[in-house]
Amino acid sequence: MGKGPGFYSYIGKRARDLLYRDYQGDHKFTVTTYTSNGVAITSTGTKKGELFLADVATQLKNKNITTDIKVDTNSNLSTTITIDEPAPGLKTIFSFIVPDQRSGKVELQYLHEYAGISTSIGLTASPIVNFSGVAGNNVVSLGTDLSFDTATGNFTKCNAGLSFSKSDLIASLILNNKGEALTASYYHTVSPLTNTAVGAELTHSFSNNENTLTIGTQHALDPLTTVKARLNNYGKASALIQHEWRPKSLFTISGEVDTRAIDKSAKIGLALALKP
Repeated sequence: MGKGPGFYSYIGKRARDLLYRDYQGDHKFTVTTYTSNGVAITSTGTKKGELFLADVATQLKNKNITTDIKVDTNSNLSTTITIDEPAPGLKTIFSFIVPDQRSGKVELQYLHEYAGISTSIGLTASPIVNFSGVAGNNVVSLGTDLSFDTATGNFTKCNAGLSFSKSDLIASLILNNKGEALTASYYHTVSPLTNTAVGAELTHSFSNNENTLTIGTQHALDPLTTVKARLNNYGKASALIQHEWRPKSLFTISGEVDTRAIDKSAKIGLALALKP
């Protein structure tokens, strides 16, 4: 575990990664190459049914400044400039999307031994202001995540979270959607040697009084191969196997089936990521 509480997005992250990360029903291919001057170029293609989406991203690092530029098939140009630690613990991020004139924003992140703060403001006449903050340590932390629309004078997001961590388990409780949903998650390391872990997430919706429970597990068959599986209370079962066939190059195959309607075709997803 890292030192300090981290940022608000860290609350419940280990359980979310176990239950949802790397699962997909599409076909995705990613290739990363590096030029002689250190520029990273990443090309990504994704097939969603009959639709094919692609983008090309470049990343340039110069001392403590990182510039990311991405162009997609819809002719959107995304740019993110990150200045790492202009002061101790501080990070500044400037981002915008062309041609969306309302997409520009500036974000400041500050990480401390007992706190993690992230705030951003849109670069428009009536911007949306975001603030998230966490206080505590690497055992117990409490945080909030807020968004305020200055054009309407309303809070568009109001969340709060609590996290408790020990050497082998992480439990969290998050109140989302202005108090409309409550999510409890749990992550437990069974065996560090084989990267075996179990996790669960329970979400209760107060508006329709419905519960969604998802449980999952992961296990490393060997140092290069990991398997994962999950099941929710609606009968959706998913599994994946991921193999690192060379350093930083991953091949992942995942599948999902509705156990309450076996006659329906299962979803199969493939992902291949190549890095030199």
